[in-house]
Amino acid sequence: MRRNSARLYIALFLVAPMLAGCLERGQPTMVDTSSDDDAYCRAKNVAPGSNEYIACRKDRDVQHSNADARTDRRQRDLGEYMMNHPDHP
Repeated sequence: MRRNSARLYIALFLVAPMLAGCLERGQPTMVDTSSDDDAYCRAKNVAPGSNEYIACRKDRDVQHSNADARTDRRQRDLGEYMMNHPDHP
């Protein structure tokens, strides 16, 4: 009996991290895009700290925000479609 309970605890110990990953909700892990944005703006021959550089970085932020909003909207639309059409897999 003692040996079986030890195996149960070992199996639970090995499976727990995988189950914890399945329970994660909310925003995915944020990716640091600041270096990419910096490289993009510098490639346009814009000096860091200048008004053009600041505008370039703001434009990149808006582009990232719009991409995130499109992704969220597509996911929501897919969920609504699946709810309204349960007969289509």
